[in-house]
Amino acid sequence: MRSLRYDEFQAMRRFPALDGLRAVAAVMVFAFHYGGPSWKWLTGWIGVHLFFVLSGFLITTLLLREEHRYGKVSLRAFYLRRFFRIMPVYLLVLFLTWGLARLSGSADTIEHLMKYYLLFINELLPGNAPYLHSWTIGIEQKFYLFWPAIAFVLVTAVFRRRLAVTVGLLVLFIALIPPDIAWLSWPIHYVAILLGCLTAVVMHHPRGFALVRPLTHPVTASAVIVVFVAFQVAVQYWPVRFGQEALIGSYAAAAALLLPALLSRSVLARGLGLRPLVFVGERSYSMYLIQSIAARVAIGLLPAMGRRSTAVFLGAVVVALIVADVLYRWVELPMIEVGRQLAARVTRRGPRGDSAGQAGPTVGAETATEVELTPRPREVLADTVPAARG
Repeated sequence: MRSLRYDEFQAMRRFPALDGLRAVAAVMVFAFHYGGPSWKWLTGWIGVHLFFVLSGFLITTLLLREEHRYGKVSLRAFYLRRFFRIMPVYLLVLFLTWGLARLSGSADTIEHLMKYYLLFINELLPGNAPYLHSWTIGIEQKFYLFWPAIAFVLVTAVFRRRLAVTVGLLVLFIALIPPDIAWLSWPIHYVAILLGCLTAVVMHHPRGFALVRPLTHPVTASAVIVVFVAFQVAVQYWPVRFGQEALIGSYAAAAALLLPALLSRSVLARGLGLRPLVFVGERSYSMYLIQSIAARVAIGLLPAMGRRSTAVFLGAVVVALIVADVLYRWVELPMIEVGRQLAARVTRRGPRGDSAGQAGPTVGAETATEVELTPRPREVLADTVPAARG
């Protein structure tokens, strides 16, 4: 019963509880979209911001550890890994959505909107657009197009400077939120990602880690997890006058504080790291993308249940998980390997200092490769993709 040490955190090769959290968030989104009034209490629409916070944390930790080990970040390698992690399944499901629309005679809409899908400006899609949930991919793709260049090329490896840049970007995006809007404005989603990035920056530095280390004590971590669950249930009672932006910002900040607790040895954190939850979490990206098609299948198999019910929700989860497993094995992993190999070709350097013998972490599915005369393991972490909005 003790807190996690800094060296133990740096040595972690997997964060299984974060995969478990990803699984829970994915199921929450399915419940919101297809569960009907019975699941209103869960407020699953906000679960997408768990994915945003997780993504910011994991990808920034990847970049920080790469920089620490090699002295700099390879943007070419990062973009190659990112492309082959995201694009193959994304485009495949987009093509399937278009194909189904062709069969039903309604392909004109998706063809007219194709520029939004291909340019990743999906958040501008109309509310009745097919493949609407891809808006979250557009948010993340644009963020990670610029974040590594700003935080790891323009800013050198100085903790205070990078911390100041991250906080500055947070303030900027908060300032960009308009005071009176009918629906969520796009800057709030970047605020959620940046809160994950900020957590990664703080935890990577020994002094910063010391600040959050108490959250990794099993007793404290259990309390943090319980409080977060209570917050999740209480979201439905958020006062309307405070606005959804304030709600999302508070929720994302709570999720950022939750991350250190999930790295602890607490019973609840270990529960999220159980293999069934990790299994679902590893496939959550494909589950997310295929969700609308899976729901159509579930509705077709259960016509008496209507379009939104507990049965349809659970049926959609089962169908999506089956399809996602196929996509994970036959598309995601092979394409990730292609990205690794191409990243290795553009990266010709070895670990600096005495780290040549250290193996880098492989958290989740995405890995990369470093080449110094012969291929060698390279330090990476898995990225994550958020689920859909309502």
